[in-house]
Amino acid sequence: MITWLTSTTIGKVIATFFISMVPVIELRGGLPYGITLGLDYPLALAAAVLGNMVPVPFIIIYIRHIFTWLRKRSKWWDEKITRLEKKAHLKGRVVRKYSTIGLCILVAIPLPGTGAWTGALVAAVLDMRLKKAIPAIFLGVCIAAAIMTMVTFGLIHIF
Repeated sequence: MITWLTSTTIGKVIATFFISMVPVIELRGGLPYGITLGLDYPLALAAAVLGNMVPVPFIIIYIRHIFTWLRKRSKWWDEKITRLEKKAHLKGRVVRKYSTIGLCILVAIPLPGTGAWTGALVAAVLDMRLKKAIPAIFLGVCIAAAIMTMVTFGLIHIF
């Protein structure tokens, strides 16, 4: 099915879009994947950025409700969620200190444990309003896209 999906331009865009929605992988994996598939850079960039941003408002709005619901289900979920919230609070120190600029920086660093999903979780845990969080996360995603573009095209060498 993947071969069929990636045999057309629209399929490549869709694959790039959905890979960029996946937590941990996000744009950091989606943008290089789209470029590797042979998508024109602007198309790969648009698909990766949009895919990375789609879950953000839903995370900010609904994650606390989901956490509450899961905690009622079992102690196992309660422990997992407690650990996740502790990590979000630790990462949220920079955000608390620098507000939207701190959130933007947290999202912009293209390393594991950062990104739009983490930024949205931190914004939710810190009760940031959507109109402050979304632009900061979007700018962070755009900065991460610029960094990943330079890495993908060899302008920055990691090793």
